[in-house]
Amino acid sequence: MPSVQTERSEALAAAAGSVEKRAYVRRVFSEIAPRYDLLNHLLSFSIDKRWRRRAVAALGWDRDPNGIYVDLCAGTLDVANELARNPRFAGTVLGTDFAEPMLRAGREKIASRPVAPIVADALSLPIRGSTASGAIVAFGARNLDDLDAGIAEAHRVLRDGGTFVILEFSTPRLPIIRSLYRFYFHRVLPALGRLVSRHPTAYRYLPLSVDNFPGEQELARRMTQAGFANVRVTRLSFGIAAIHAGERRGAAA
Repeated sequence: MPSVQTERSEALAAAAGSVEKRAYVRRVFSEIAPRYDLLNHLLSFSIDKRWRRRAVAALGWDRDPNGIYVDLCAGTLDVANELARNPRFAGTVLGTDFAEPMLRAGREKIASRPVAPIVADALSLPIRGSTASGAIVAFGARNLDDLDAGIAEAHRVLRDGGTFVILEFSTPRLPIIRSLYRFYFHRVLPALGRLVSRHPTAYRYLPLSVDNFPGEQELARRMTQAGFANVRVTRLSFGIAAIHAGERRGAAA
């Protein structure tokens, strides 16, 4: 068993994008899978549910309710379930994640729904190109060890005109909101997360990974560079989170 100090060093290195990030992320999320949903809702005061609904709506799936939709870094399948449970949805959701215990923890949510969990890396999806009508990643983009490769892979699997949505944490612009947010995110959340998850560093990694993630405009630029058009940003809850959405247009730049 690694020491607490070693675990903390690994969390810091992974958040900064070290070569060990992929292995760290898969191991940690596999370890916290049984309590992941409880902590998500507890630590966000259940606001995360509303954010996910907004992100799914941004897919514009009602333009092609019979299509194939890819949930990247699907975790416990909250986003896949949010889409598939709509009575007007008649397509299929492919819920992909490389941490199999996370998918297993979400199986009950998708019982009898058109969701296919797939153990797969978001950087190398077992999906034919130009197949999906939409793709979405909720709170998983910052966990990729190569963000640009992940965006390019989403572009590859989408049909022309298909929408790609990224829901991710952001940083509030208002100074007072930003100060309160950072205090909660860096002081309160790690302590509560450690107590409930019984994991020494998973919820220390979370705020560190957000600090190291590109800002809203930089992320929009990277999506545009990958070939997505009409990239727009919707800020949520005073900028605590943000939705980026864009349409696939032609080959990547």
